[in-house]
Amino acid sequence: MPDFIAEWLDRNDIFTAMTLMEYWGGMVTTVQLVFLSLVIGLVVAVPLAILRTVKNPFISGPVWFYTYIFRGTPLLIQLYIIYYGLAQIEGIQETFWWLIFREPFYPALLAFTLNTAAYTTEIIRGAIVSTPNGEIEAAKAYGMNWFMRMRRIVLPSAARRGVQAYSNEVIFMLHASAIASVVTIVDLTGAARNIYSRFYAPFDAFIFVALLYMLLTFALVFAFRKLENHLLKHQRPLNS
Repeated sequence: MPDFIAEWLDRNDIFTAMTLMEYWGGMVTTVQLVFLSLVIGLVVAVPLAILRTVKNPFISGPVWFYTYIFRGTPLLIQLYIIYYGLAQIEGIQETFWWLIFREPFYPALLAFTLNTAAYTTEIIRGAIVSTPNGEIEAAKAYGMNWFMRMRRIVLPSAARRGVQAYSNEVIFMLHASAIASVVTIVDLTGAARNIYSRFYAPFDAFIFVALLYMLLTFALVFAFRKLENHLLKHQRPLNS
């Protein structure tokens, strides 16, 4: 950071160079947590969504039960159960898993991943089952097997229909990540809480962090709008 900016910040009682770096560290943690949970959740959700469309209840039933549980309970409760419950598993503290899950970041990542995967599974499932029959029949007429139809016709078509709903899920996960601070993770909200307790200035600390969340949200909205325009560009009329 340039010296003149640091000197200007040091004249401020709250937003000094130290507190802004604390906000920056919280933003990095928030972005890491949300990004990893969304990527892993999406990778998990795609095959689960395909299994969810299978008519055999012994295959689709367990997936339905998983999505029902994680969509029917608050994310905060899921985080508490995973964060405090993993330590209660018999013998886990003597295994290598404890080296991972004793840090609060990874239980939070697991809770967020399982939650977003459940919602994303239903988003993708809805997009898959709404695939026009004409597209599927045309693929069969070309001699495509089930796997090829799913890879080349159904999933690309579902992606175009589901991108808008999925963008809402991404923004929801960004906002929901604020609860990570309850398990001692210093994310954006945790940084604001620390600064508030240090300076007893709740409005300054939390309004500033709200602006940072809005900045991240607008960046996501812009990115998804570009993605949606790219996926749906075939529907735009040709220039005369």
